[in-house]
Amino acid sequence: MSALANHAFAKMNGIGNEIVVVDLRDSSGAVTAGDARAVASPAGVPFDQMMVLQPPRLAGTEAFIRIYNSDGSEIGACGNGMRCVVKRLFEATGKTSATFETRAGLLNCWNGPSDGLYTVDMGPPKFGWKDIPLAEEFRDTRSIELQIGPIDAPVLHTPSVVNMGNPHAIFWVDDVKAYDLDRFGPLLENHPIFPERANITLAHVIDRDHITIRTWERGAGLTKACGSAACATAVAAARLKRTNRTVQIALPGGELSIEWRERDDHVLMTGTATFEYESRFDPALFASVA
Repeated sequence: MSALANHAFAKMNGIGNEIVVVDLRDSSGAVTAGDARAVASPAGVPFDQMMVLQPPRLAGTEAFIRIYNSDGSEIGACGNGMRCVVKRLFEATGKTSATFETRAGLLNCWNGPSDGLYTVDMGPPKFGWKDIPLAEEFRDTRSIELQIGPIDAPVLHTPSVVNMGNPHAIFWVDDVKAYDLDRFGPLLENHPIFPERANITLAHVIDRDHITIRTWERGAGLTKACGSAACATAVAAARLKRTNRTVQIALPGGELSIEWRERDDHVLMTGTATFEYESRFDPALFASVA
């Protein structure tokens, strides 16, 4: 039987990013890709990401967190999901700061700068073509040769690419709503240039302090919010000298404040997290999971 059968969970969201939080720190059970897909099914608790807290592996950390997309794939980072995790932890324990381990590394989180806001240190971005990763060498990842549409009149072209715990491609446009991201997102996510697939973002720079984005999320599809995409976009815009290193990112689900800190290159993401309800998983969900 699945480790999730009849186990408690919290349904939350980070500015519209649908999140399920499961605390398995007192369990030796493991969650499989099939388990994640079962939870995400219409009969379960549909989500963008599921944050599974497992016993800590490193001293000084609260948990090792495995992060699942709705298609069962695992990712290294989910900023919106991390804010949901820390909200639950801080409210339960009274703590105001914590460190977690993820596949992307250690993430420090804290309360503030005001009530209802949580900050996640997403770590430094990676720009090397092998680190993103890309299937071929590009010396300058501020823009790469990639386009959708006719050669002489591409619909989307020349994205910036960056790894922010997972691969991101950012296309700069005048209007993020003017493109059929449901159509182009899957094509670009699975483009051969991205051997591990990629998150695809349309970004419009309003001014040096504000950017609007929409994101097709790798393994989850069109989403109201993607925290790592907001971080990747802020970094990419600053690299191109289009914005300052601290910006407000407007997403369909709300706003995030992103700072690319100069002293250590770490990216800080600040925003809200919302609790919706808690319940237990129906064991019947996992009856057919191998």
